Amino acid sequence: MTETTCAFTGHRPKSFPWKYNEATPDCVLLKEVLAKQIKLLADRGVTDWLSGMAQGTDLWCAQIVLGLRKKNSALRLCCVLPCEDQEVKWPAPMQEQYRSILGQANDVIYVGRKYSRECMLKRNRWMVDHSSILLAVYNGSFRSGTGMTVRYAQQLGRDIYILDPITRSISYEHISDVRN
Repeated sequence: MTETTCAFTGHRPKSFPWKYNEATPDCVLLKEVLAKQIKLLADRGVTDWLSGMAQGTDLWCAQIVLGLRKKNSALRLCCVLPCEDQEVKWPAPMQEQYRSILGQANDVIYVGRKYSRECMLKRNRWMVDHSSILLAVYNGSFRSGTGMTVRYAQQLGRDIYILDPITRSISYEHISDVRN
């Protein structure tokens, strides 16, 4: 874990009101706020970014980092995959986007090779274990992978930025806030 590493977590498209329609104004605005927050973190010295490469938030964040990397070569994207072929059942355009991001990443890490019931959880925990900051697009749903990841980061005392996907407001938890 380094002080310059941020992991991403967030919901898949089915959990957003706009589902898979990324052209809706609410989705466009969410991505803009996400891009501003990632740039702020990069401007504060975060150089290493971990994306689990799930549909929705993970792919958006990875694309944002790749865009910022064009102007700041110090930025590094690491794709942390739960298993091989996680994208094979996705629609063709998403598979293409996924593979394009993988091809541009600085590193690709497989937490496991074969799909299992716990491979996503293992991936999420690996990312939190190897970062000091978690940026979450989180709607507060307790029974979700994103919720579990946020709680795990809280247990480990990570700095956490939570972006509400509907209001687009950002809350922040600092390590000392959790431990006091």
